[in-house]
Amino acid sequence: MPLPLGHTAAGLAIHDIHSKGNSTASLWKTFAFIIVLTNLPDMDVLIGLILHGNGNFFHRGPTHSFLFALLIALLASNVWRCWSKIPKLNFLFCFLLLISHVVADAVLTSSPVSFWWPLELNLSTGYSGWREVIQSVFFGAFRDLGIIVVSGMIIFLNRLVRHKSIPLIRTRLVKN
Repeated sequence: MPLPLGHTAAGLAIHDIHSKGNSTASLWKTFAFIIVLTNLPDMDVLIGLILHGNGNFFHRGPTHSFLFALLIALLASNVWRCWSKIPKLNFLFCFLLLISHVVADAVLTSSPVSFWWPLELNLSTGYSGWREVIQSVFFGAFRDLGIIVVSGMIIFLNRLVRHKSIPLIRTRLVKN
């Protein structure tokens, strides 16, 4: 099961590909936004813990859907209009961050997600109390090692291709 560290690593890879090498003026704010958006679908765990003492009570429901990703991406890409301290991020980037969480959960775990909610609803089963959730987040991060390594490789290859292609273009322009 991907945990916050794995979801964040995937978000950083998406940011690296989406940014196309452009430097972001407020990199730490963008990083904070990446952490929030890539992990936002798991807010259902926190809601389940607060309301029912069980993190699995609502988990993998509406927050793990295509509709949720669309609506939150629309909101997140426009929140800078209300508060100038928020980085200006486009809709596609916000959507990719959110949907990456849902796709990772769908592909890397055996439990289904509610991708087409409200047409379907798949909730996690079992019990996951405060202790289990905190233990999983802080001490189960080693399970995200594969996601972190793959995300790091994507970032490395993206930067390698990006930097290799620029001299090739310059060389071709000079020869012509």
